[in-house]
Amino acid sequence: MVKITTRRFASSVVVSLLALGLAACGGGTTKDSTSAAPAAPAPSAAASADPDAPVKEGLKLAFLPKQINNPYETIVDNAGIEAAKEFKGEAKEVGPSDASASSQISYINTLIQQRQDAILIAANDANAVCGPLQQARSKGIKIVAYDSDASKDCRDLFINQASSEEVGRSQVRMLSEMIGGKGDIAILSATANATNQNTWIDFMKQELAKPEYKDIKLVKVAYGDDDDQKSFQETQGLLQAYPDLKGIISPTTVGISAAARYISGSQYKGKVVLTGLGTPNQMRQFVKDGTVREFALWNPKDLGYLASYAAAALASGQITGAEGETFKAGRLGERTIGKDGEVILGPPFVFDEGNIDDFDF
Repeated sequence: MVKITTRRFASSVVVSLLALGLAACGGGTTKDSTSAAPAAPAPSAAASADPDAPVKEGLKLAFLPKQINNPYETIVDNAGIEAAKEFKGEAKEVGPSDASASSQISYINTLIQQRQDAILIAANDANAVCGPLQQARSKGIKIVAYDSDASKDCRDLFINQASSEEVGRSQVRMLSEMIGGKGDIAILSATANATNQNTWIDFMKQELAKPEYKDIKLVKVAYGDDDDQKSFQETQGLLQAYPDLKGIISPTTVGISAAARYISGSQYKGKVVLTGLGTPNQMRQFVKDGTVREFALWNPKDLGYLASYAAAALASGQITGAEGETFKAGRLGERTIGKDGEVILGPPFVFDEGNIDDFDF
């Protein structure tokens, strides 16, 4: 059995995580109606790119998160907004207060009217946003998906926080080690249509199909819709419906903190193992009180920073989004575009009682 440890990933990410802090929230925008969208061609290796072109000054970037009241997405977006200042651009955060499939559409339409140079989106639904994003691309606006991908033919790049396969499989490995390789488990996800969540869950199921996990049974995938109270209630429901439950994986920062809050004050504390993806500041109290032994994430500030530089490179003509192209991402150095326009930030990092006080975000 392979176990993820902090030592495995510390060398690649610990330095950049040491000085993190929360920034202020971004602004809003005016909503508009939807409209039909002409298809925009996807970039290809034959498209024109000038890697030596300078980054244009005054670029207008807009971050469109799943929802603006999600603490994790606020960290990501504010880091991207700060990064834009390094290349003399202007960036802002706009978006809905709920994470429903269609909630981002009117914001995309407004950003098109505002003639943004790039829209950076964490898609609530990969297909629901496709038409408006195609319309934006037809008007020369570059589209960078981050955190949660849009359909591949509707964006130029996807900035992936970590390898989707590694995120999914590592969650199973962590939980299996903590429950002794046997027992019923459940997954508490965000929304049913979230691209990143579904991709990770698919890899979790593939990992669970291996012979070494034959004594672990996935009994339920529940959805808290990235809403704190609903995630809290879904956790309660899982534990009541499955009294023999040994562990829960919640690969969403809202979900894992809500689940930890419920378990910490219940009879299940110390009996049901919880892991997933969370931020140190959300999870610190639950690690220290024994509710959670370990969980994972990446550097959310670096994710927003990388997305901002990728958008600038696209809008400046340095890259088109074709596989093999490279661009410079400020302090993160040179990055290479992989298959299907994907740029991976780096491996996940595991937090536990021994290191959680080293981080502040």
